Amino acid sequence: MATIGFVAKQEDGSYKGRLTPLSVDCDIKLAKNTQKTKAEHPDFRILGRKDPRSTPVEIGAAWVRTNREGDEYVSVSISAPEIGRRIYANLGKAPGQDDPDVFALIWNDDAAAAQPVAATGSDNGW
Repeated sequence: MATIGFVAKQEDGSYKGRLTPLSVDCDIKLAKNTQKTKAEHPDFRILGRKDPRSTPVEIGAAWVRTNREGDEYVSVSISAPEIGRRIYANLGKAPGQDDPDVFALIWNDDAAAAQPVAATGSDNGW
């Protein structure tokens, strides 16, 4: 599994970091989905921007899941023309990182485990 970026959990429960696969390098934010009304709706909307002065655009979604041991993790789905295909990933412990709020974006090539991206509407801000 390849690390394709890093994020840090913010005080408001969102995550900020960078998506860095070979074809893309951009700031990302996993913003809490304040319009979630059904269990299958994403818990986070993923916003991306190339430059701090640019307007963020929605590039994916993320869901809080529970593994077999009962531990929660975040499952991510990202899609943008620059990437060429949908990327599935999970947030996991960043290598060599002791901070419990810093996570690696770990690529998961198992498309069968993925969820569709749902549109959610308003901008939660950057």
